[in-house]
Amino acid sequence: MTSASAQVITLDKLGKNDIDKVGGKNASLGEMISHLSDLGVSVPGGFATTADAFNKFLTETGLIDKINNELKDLDVNDVNKLTATGKKIRGWIIDQELPSDLEQEVRQAFEEMSAGEDIAVAVRSSATAEDLPDASFAGQQETFLNIRGIENVLIAIKEVFASLYNDRAIAYRVHKGFEHVGVALSAGIQRMVRSETGAAGVMFTLDTESGFDEVVFITASYGLGEMVVQGAVNPDEFYLSKPLLTAGRPSVIRRNLGSKHKKMIYGDEGSTTKSTQIVDVDKQERMQFALTTEELVELAKQALVIEEHYGTAMDIEWAKDGDNGKIYIVQARPETVKSRQDSNIMERYVINTSDAKIICEGRSIGQRIGAGKVRIVDNLNEMDKVQDGDVLVSDMTDPDWEPVMKRASAIITNRGGRTCHAAIIARELGVPAIVGCGNATELLSDGQDVTVSCAEGDTGFIYEGQLDFEVQTNSIESMPELAFKIMMNVGNPDRAFSFAQMPNQGVGLARLEFIINRMIGVHPKALLNMNSLPREVTQAINERIAGYASPVDFYVDKLVEGIATLAVAFREQPVIVRMSDFKSNEYANLIGGKLYEPSEENPMLGFRGASRYVSDNFRDCFELECQALKRVRDDMGLTNVKIMIPFVRTTDEAKKVIELLGKNGLKRGENGLEVIMMCELPTNALLAEEFLEHFDGFSIGSNDLTQLTLGLDRDSGIVSHLFDERDPAVKKLLSMAIEACRKQGKYIGICGQGPSDHPDLAMWLMDQGITSVSLNPDSVLDTWFFLAGETAH
Repeated sequence: MTSASAQVITLDKLGKNDIDKVGGKNASLGEMISHLSDLGVSVPGGFATTADAFNKFLTETGLIDKINNELKDLDVNDVNKLTATGKKIRGWIIDQELPSDLEQEVRQAFEEMSAGEDIAVAVRSSATAEDLPDASFAGQQETFLNIRGIENVLIAIKEVFASLYNDRAIAYRVHKGFEHVGVALSAGIQRMVRSETGAAGVMFTLDTESGFDEVVFITASYGLGEMVVQGAVNPDEFYLSKPLLTAGRPSVIRRNLGSKHKKMIYGDEGSTTKSTQIVDVDKQERMQFALTTEELVELAKQALVIEEHYGTAMDIEWAKDGDNGKIYIVQARPETVKSRQDSNIMERYVINTSDAKIICEGRSIGQRIGAGKVRIVDNLNEMDKVQDGDVLVSDMTDPDWEPVMKRASAIITNRGGRTCHAAIIARELGVPAIVGCGNATELLSDGQDVTVSCAEGDTGFIYEGQLDFEVQTNSIESMPELAFKIMMNVGNPDRAFSFAQMPNQGVGLARLEFIINRMIGVHPKALLNMNSLPREVTQAINERIAGYASPVDFYVDKLVEGIATLAVAFREQPVIVRMSDFKSNEYANLIGGKLYEPSEENPMLGFRGASRYVSDNFRDCFELECQALKRVRDDMGLTNVKIMIPFVRTTDEAKKVIELLGKNGLKRGENGLEVIMMCELPTNALLAEEFLEHFDGFSIGSNDLTQLTLGLDRDSGIVSHLFDERDPAVKKLLSMAIEACRKQGKYIGICGQGPSDHPDLAMWLMDQGITSVSLNPDSVLDTWFFLAGETAH
């Protein structure tokens, strides 16, 4: 069966050096079966037809000359001609009989594989030029699932052969400079994993948006995996930390519940036309994650084994058999976009959205921004509507649409997740895309001007009108040394992996209230008192907490996810997490908040910070924050996390907060825990030595310190022109705080807006001997180069 002239080879006889024989996918399956089975990677067996068999089929039947003549003068940018030509060629191939010797070998291999059972198989294409490191052929050839019986397998093989000439594959080869005759197809016949009763999806061994390579990114939905791959469903998303996984620590650092409305299951027949059907998913199932923590860990471990074996970032399709509960790998290929980008060039898109109206949102792809006129497209026949620079909007895109996707300034879909074909192609083309918007085709209208922003984290926003934005490009190869550390203020865990790629020495301010606002959105008191809430509040909360064990678990788990994401992104550096510093009016805006918050005339000077933590009616909420931090530091082992306490009015309050942290398992000095205090009140600087008895250092909050020193409200337009962190009185207090910390050998940093707005203030702080300046990410590079230039003079 494996002689040199064999036209069919079993997968276990193949390896990664057989791409020329059976294409990338089949060679990869063989490689994993041969080398990784003993290491815990489970791949279903099967067989493949060879590239020689395909070439022989086209040559002996005379099809190759007819096809080449047809393609010789084809303009692939003429979508109508491309569609007609592709259809004609595919018809010729499907109508042609397979050579009798090839058919005989397939029959024999299928008989040996099925051993008399009525088995279901997947028949997939594998191109000899597919999945090469410099080209992603993702989704360009066909997959047929739940094929039963040898006659249907033979038909499916011809369908696979024909798919080499589908529209997107023809266009792609032309654009990438591949000769049509230089690419051959192998059909892989693989035993089906019964994921119709389980789950399936895609995973990458890096973050697909930032290229951050210390995580495994997994998407999952119910039923057969084609729904995730095609982008027909919004799947669950998970991130696991590779170092935590390897250390045997809890490693799931992020979970996002997808809507998972539909699933693909086996159809009534095993033919190529009726082998699968799409059904609705039960609401209760949709409100749960498709994989358990244990399954995620098992899956991610398999991903690490595969990545290590191949020595590169991988794009992997997986399936969980619902009958036996086992998880299988059904495809693996090198990741071809992020892993090949120049990490020394920082490209950032910056947009001002202060007055912009958000029309809708979804999952962002590509970290870029595009703007143009909306073109709503329902099917391939409407492609001519999309002109260069338009924004392509559709329910979901098909990989066949690739020729027109490259014309668009941005792509928006109702359905799909961040690992579907549309997302992969958009990334490769460098076009920003927002997938899984739900109802974008209803909310947007044809010809409307919009701006599509994927530059603000995991969530992509579609704004009304064409907004101004800029692209900043910096080379970070030769960042000069500075006399102090430049850290970052990072509120949004969604952006952590991107920000970590910038030059930095850690996070000087991670605001817990950002995590509460973005990832939780519910007042902690409401979650602690679910039984006594009004019905409409309970309903709103239940929608938010879907997938989590209880309301309180949801709150703590989400805090853990947010903090752990930051700690993993900046693993080698300190991450200073400030406990929640919402004011009463901000807490009131959370779901259920108005039931618990006082109405204050001046919340800025009211119930906030340390006073809130130690009060009888908020202490139980603060203890939930403590639980989350203890889990991140002690269970996950992320001891680079330090704690910061804001707005401490008196030394008595300082003492009480430190005692309360200790009672909740966060004792200063234990397991290397450092507790920093925000120095943001004049009293903090005036009594610096006394406050430092309770803390391991200060982080100066220049915003509040300036307001309270100068006695002004910077939000009041009438007096805001007087707000200046460089005022002599403010600088005097800054000097006192810096001197007290230096005298005691303790940490002294600044995390307020001042140094981001005024590089000359950062320079003055450097001269004063400050340990670190924490800047907003958008000002890190400019300030760094400014300070380096000044110190050089």
